[in-house]
Amino acid sequence: MNSLQQLIHTRMTELHRSYGEIARRGGLPRSTVYHLASNSRPVRVPNPRTLARLAVGLEVPEHVVRTAAATAAGFVLDEQAADDPEIEVLVASLARLSPEERRHVSALVQSMLDAADREDSGAAHLPPDHNATSAALGSALGEIPVPVAEGLGRET
Repeated sequence: MNSLQQLIHTRMTELHRSYGEIARRGGLPRSTVYHLASNSRPVRVPNPRTLARLAVGLEVPEHVVRTAAATAAGFVLDEQAADDPEIEVLVASLARLSPEERRHVSALVQSMLDAADREDSGAAHLPPDHNATSAALGSALGEIPVPVAEGLGRET
């Protein structure tokens, strides 16, 4: 099972939805969702509009679906090293977590970022490398082709 198939099947199970329901919510034909979920050897990455609609139907950020589709089509994603070794260790550790544990980490990070954004003083309370840390975590969480809970994940 490729990464896009895995994402679709996992989210369908988590959301207790059928191909038809995922398709309806995303504005796609049921046959398209079924094809993406059952075609184990995609020749190319699906149309960006299809991926965007699939993300809506699966209730995950679009970059998660794009990453899964690219990986399924055989593309290798560019992984840039962080300038901070602590960030590299943290990001590398994410691969050892279960999908559920990664969702918890993602929720915690998102909660912390949202709280920081809401503070009146803004960046005054953030560490100097806040943006690098956020980008590395967001990138790592987004490039692991696993389901992300509804409303989680952050476009970087």
